[in-house]
Amino acid sequence: MSVAATQAIAPAAAESPFLPRLARIVAAEQFTPKEKWFRLVPYDGRPLAHPPMSFVQVSVFGVGEAPISVCSSPTREQAFELCVRAVGSVTNAIHRLGVGDTVGIRGPFGNGFDASAHKGKDFLFVAGGLGLAPARSLIQYVLDKRQDYGRVTILVGARTPGDLLFQNDIREWVSRPDVETHVTVDRPAEGWKGNVGVITTLFKKIKINPSATLAVIIGPPIMFKFAVLEALAYGIPEHRCICSLERRMKCGLGWCGHCQIRNVYVCKEGPVFTYEQVKKLREGI
Repeated sequence: MSVAATQAIAPAAAESPFLPRLARIVAAEQFTPKEKWFRLVPYDGRPLAHPPMSFVQVSVFGVGEAPISVCSSPTREQAFELCVRAVGSVTNAIHRLGVGDTVGIRGPFGNGFDASAHKGKDFLFVAGGLGLAPARSLIQYVLDKRQDYGRVTILVGARTPGDLLFQNDIREWVSRPDVETHVTVDRPAEGWKGNVGVITTLFKKIKINPSATLAVIIGPPIMFKFAVLEALAYGIPEHRCICSLERRMKCGLGWCGHCQIRNVYVCKEGPVFTYEQVKKLREGI
């Protein structure tokens, strides 16, 4: 598709949330056999302007679209980043794309997380597996505005060392004196010198001021359940345990009902919820 054509489409896209903007892939990296990272730049030059922990609908023309969490902070306006797990026809088609290819982007969608409303607070991030992708958008935001926040603690878990995402970021966080970072894997590989065990085994390594801490917990449902119990045991209240619900999104606007849990549309009222809210939704986790 020519630049002229994309420029012709871009103004129309702004008129309807159902029409995608066009974005070019400017960088890509295969993290694991199932996860691939992309950096994208919109053709129209406008920043995505997304809140942390929101998502977009990514279109591969002729195939379909899929909801993907934005894994970069809105403080980095020149581009935005996605980490895509290949699980279906659309995400597998996205995996076949590379630098220079074009995709459609609708959104951002969802409520995201307003970190500016929590200045001065401590942050505890607990991210398992692909949950590190949406968590990373908020981690970057907090670190880019480091002077606005208190203690930052990051706990990362994966099945094996080879399944760890954003390994360059993790090394950077470990090296920072103003961030406490711990990593664990369920099954070690040869040469692994880090912690072995589920992510909740990392809680014994950290200190938490429960009156000042927000726990951001994102990962598989089973991990979330036990990580929340740990956070609550440390005295962090339910309304300051934050999660991101994964539900099949379609329209992104709360119209189609694909993501509905009871009377809640996750794509619109979420995907960010407090545990206080989630525990009232029996199908939430």
